[in-house]
Amino acid sequence: MSEAPAVAAVDWGTTRMRVWLIDKDGKVLAERRGDDGLITAQQKGFLTILEGHLAAMAAPQALPVIICGMAGSRQGWLEAPYVTVPAPLSAILAGAARVPGQHRDIRIVPGLAQRQIDAPDVMRGEETQLAGAGLPAKGRQLVCMPGTHSKWVLVEDGAVAGFGTWPTGELFSVLAAHSILRHSLGEHPKPVTSDNPFFRSWCETALTEGGDVTSRLFSIRAAGLLQDLKADDAAACLSGLLIGGEIASASRRHGAGAEPVVLVASGALGVLYQAALGLAGLKVRTVDADEAVRAGLIEAARENGMIARTGVAR
Repeated sequence: MSEAPAVAAVDWGTTRMRVWLIDKDGKVLAERRGDDGLITAQQKGFLTILEGHLAAMAAPQALPVIICGMAGSRQGWLEAPYVTVPAPLSAILAGAARVPGQHRDIRIVPGLAQRQIDAPDVMRGEETQLAGAGLPAKGRQLVCMPGTHSKWVLVEDGAVAGFGTWPTGELFSVLAAHSILRHSLGEHPKPVTSDNPFFRSWCETALTEGGDVTSRLFSIRAAGLLQDLKADDAAACLSGLLIGGEIASASRRHGAGAEPVVLVASGALGVLYQAALGLAGLKVRTVDADEAVRAGLIEAARENGMIARTGVAR
């Protein structure tokens, strides 16, 4: 590397992790990705895995590290205490917990906790994506962050006011593999695409019916028996139904309106959600999730004094 790294930024998920070396101006100098997330790190050791990646990138021995994600969970390297919402994004990042007893400065960004009696909720990792999503400092923003456990977040004047979780991805996996619908979807249905007419039709049904998806689930099985619905199209039906139900429910709870929904997503899943939000009649502003988490980690490094505020992340 011709330029010197100032900090290592790490997005540590349940199954995967990403590591970037960042210079003092926020420029990415190197990147590594691996299948050694939380589950693997619990067995091999968090420090062992981190130092292995840093050594492979020729990172200096004293290079500080900023981490977000499941490494800060109760089952992770160090539990970074939740910050209770409402809370400003800058204050959340600045509260990164330091891992004790290390030869380098290693800090983990805390997650968020919503402690309402009737709506308890938590998140880890998404708070860093929020901080890197380029949200305006003033005004109201509704943010959709799809995934295994999709998050819908209300941000007001740069502070997280509240959020909700819809386990849409997990529901799809459980229903596809462990319910009567496994006979309809088969073992390996093709990935669902946004132009599939079954995806669009069943998404519209869920939106029209306000997210009442449970009464429609068995219809997918019945359509296979009575209408020769193929496995790939059955998967599209289930995906459209669950995503449409999520959007209808989240829009009702958080009051989606004239302002665009900020969709923080990447890849095929982002394309599906963008199409579904369009079917719901909602305007969308898309932010790449990979770029957002990296930008959020850079901002966290600044908030914790690891790099100065002299440069612009790019």
